Amino acid sequence: MPKSSLNVSLKGADDIFSTEESRQEQQREQVQQIPIGELFPFKNHPFKVLDDESMQRTVESVEQYGVLSPLIARPRPEGGYEIISGHRRQHAAQLAGLDTLPVIVRQMDDDAAVLLMVDSNLQRENILPSERGFAYKMKLEAIERTVGRPKNVGQVVPDYFGKRSTEVVAEGTGESYKQVQRFIRLTNLIPELLDMVDEKKIAFNPAVELSYLDEAQQRDFLEAMSDTQNAPSLSQAQRLKKLAQEGHFSYDVAFAVMGEEKKDELDKVVIKNDTLRKYFPRSYTPKQMEDTIIKLLEQWQRKQQRQNER
Repeated sequence: MPKSSLNVSLKGADDIFSTEESRQEQQREQVQQIPIGELFPFKNHPFKVLDDESMQRTVESVEQYGVLSPLIARPRPEGGYEIISGHRRQHAAQLAGLDTLPVIVRQMDDDAAVLLMVDSNLQRENILPSERGFAYKMKLEAIERTVGRPKNVGQVVPDYFGKRSTEVVAEGTGESYKQVQRFIRLTNLIPELLDMVDEKKIAFNPAVELSYLDEAQQRDFLEAMSDTQNAPSLSQAQRLKKLAQEGHFSYDVAFAVMGEEKKDELDKVVIKNDTLRKYFPRSYTPKQMEDTIIKLLEQWQRKQQRQNER
């Protein structure tokens, strides 16, 4: 009988402690209303927060309904909270004039926070190539710090059942590990070229090949691309990569390669950037120059039509 009572007593104590743990967990996960001024972006956050049409729709939703899905953040040693998930919601709330936001506060170490930040943001639609590249890179580095860094990207990671590190990153993304490696390659591009990839002025596969050029070579290529007003094809980018590896790369070489006529561009008229600049203010962007040229050509065409009708 005493033995039986002891067992019951111990079981009751376990239940009490389990309940207390549950209560603490619930307390930790409780949604809090936190002033917007106390919320700070995640360090080196790779996802862009743009004031585009999608953001405007989010602002309108926040103005009408408030922020329905709480942000996730962690305390900062210097005070305030670092946002792990919810950067777009915070920006929309600021534009909508809210003073506080619903936030779930979690205690997380750096690597756990990176993994959650990347995974939660990768669920979004319309992710830019640069965002995906830097996000995959951050997740890869966090995984390798957690379980041991292989000598090369893509090698087998210990404690992950014989999988490559990039395979672990690829899980749940719909990408192959080789495609993850290609996205990570984009992070080696200079900002100007990376922006062109995001803007679809340079296609993804040629951009991956160009990422093997060093910074000086990429800047020479950028100048040659601007002067020829041509976007690189995959075969051109592959040749430039090979020329760089063989030590034969230069601006003149890049200009010659980029100036080649492509089958689908035999009727293309190329005017060098320096020639056009003589007729436009220095502040004009290439898009403004293009719009002005088209407008002038349309005026000239209408004038020609009127003359022909006389």
